[in-house]
Amino acid sequence: MSTSPRISIITVVYNGEKHIGPTIESVLNQSYSGIEYIIVDGDSTDGTLKVIEAYNGNIQVISEPDQGLYDAMNKGMKAATGDYVWFLNSGDQVYASNTVELMVKGLTGNPDLIYGGTMIIDEAQNEVGDRRLKPPGKLTWLSFRQGMVVCHQSMVVKRELAPMYRLEYRFSADIDWAIRASKKAAYIHNSNMVLSRFLEGGLTDHNIKAGLKERFGIMSHYYGLIPTILRHFLFGIRLTNYFLKHRRI
Repeated sequence: MSTSPRISIITVVYNGEKHIGPTIESVLNQSYSGIEYIIVDGDSTDGTLKVIEAYNGNIQVISEPDQGLYDAMNKGMKAATGDYVWFLNSGDQVYASNTVELMVKGLTGNPDLIYGGTMIIDEAQNEVGDRRLKPPGKLTWLSFRQGMVVCHQSMVVKRELAPMYRLEYRFSADIDWAIRASKKAAYIHNSNMVLSRFLEGGLTDHNIKAGLKERFGIMSHYYGLIPTILRHFLFGIRLTNYFLKHRRI
């Protein structure tokens, strides 16, 4: 591979005129030139396309109806031509203007998967803090037994290795994708950088419950039913302790 790999950044959006602008700017303002930017729009009915068109950057836009988030992400992968794919949904951002440049400079060898940390932001673009789950020093597919230890927006995967998202999952196909990608990866590189800003919120309580149910099924499939039950019991205890410790008085 070239010492300057081409990175395909893919943004999926539907009726996201409120949040798509900062996402686009975070990509177009990168100091690294080897970026292909693809936006997959689900035939938005608001002003999303007008916002996109207002930017003069080199953006490939696909706008058509789809079967949901993960179908749109598959369309983005099929359109990508870079060495790596990186998903940033509407509202998410590359962490800083030199993030991609520094990430590439820090590569050793020819990694199949690159990962890093994530900063949570609110709708006003204020930094809320790091994710509760921190990326491990050394990531393997077994790491995801503990949950989504690396945010999807902070995983950069070699395009030829990246699997398609399974559309039978409506809410949690990202963890299935992360497990399969890391399982196929012979060499996983820890960037030791914060790679993305993740916009918190956006899921209803119904979706959260359905997503947890899907995730439980996915983790049981890869790691076994009984071990998954035991881990979720421990997850519940840790989560309760976390919220008790960090609750606002």
